[in-house]
Amino acid sequence: MSDKFQTYRGALNESGLMQLDQLQFDETFIAVIQRVYLWMTLGLLITSGAAYLTASTVLSQIIFSTPFLYLGLVMGELILVIVLSAAMKRLNPAVAGMMFFVYAALNGMTLSAIFLVYELGSIFIAFLITACLFGAMTIIGYSTKKNLNNWGAYLFMALIGMVITSVVNIFIGSGPLDWLISFVMVFIFLGLTIYDTQRIKKMIEFSLQQGDTAVVSRVGLMGALRLYLDFINLFLYILRLFGRRRK
Repeated sequence: MSDKFQTYRGALNESGLMQLDQLQFDETFIAVIQRVYLWMTLGLLITSGAAYLTASTVLSQIIFSTPFLYLGLVMGELILVIVLSAAMKRLNPAVAGMMFFVYAALNGMTLSAIFLVYELGSIFIAFLITACLFGAMTIIGYSTKKNLNNWGAYLFMALIGMVITSVVNIFIGSGPLDWLISFVMVFIFLGLTIYDTQRIKKMIEFSLQQGDTAVVSRVGLMGALRLYLDFINLFLYILRLFGRRRK
């Protein structure tokens, strides 16, 4: 992440959440917001399509019967999301967009296992619940006047704690603990959705005030990646809680 972006973040942390009606924003602000949700929606559609196509073809057998291939796909995802998160501002927008779509497709291929484990109806219900909760949280994050800067550190610490607990539970194999982890994770990603939505809003506001169009042109994809990750993780933990497994 560039020093310039760190300066932006510092400035945002020091300032309170600005009121939209006090800013001289025009359709540019709305256009960037629309871009965030357009990119996120396209990413989710690609992930869903890739997951379904993989699960309904012989490709799923190849992937999940070849550990090195599956591991390679997972590593590819990690590399792409790290590069996108760290170098978004230095990448050409077209290149960054292509990388985002490739990441979404790879994520869909690895997530195709849910179609093999859970009934299709319960997957749809989990997705619907996720969409409703996610939409409500983004409205809260967008409209709240409370400064949520401090949420980031607490949510990150809670997330790390739950990841460590999940690893420990692999060896313990406790069903109740697994349920508790999924329940807590749902609330963590609900909180992250609120936090990230406000964060995106503030980045757009600050960038527009500074007249930095180069930053604004990338905020759409940057915000989309954050919200995409929030949505996917929220969906997976809701599915773990309420999904009905195939017999």
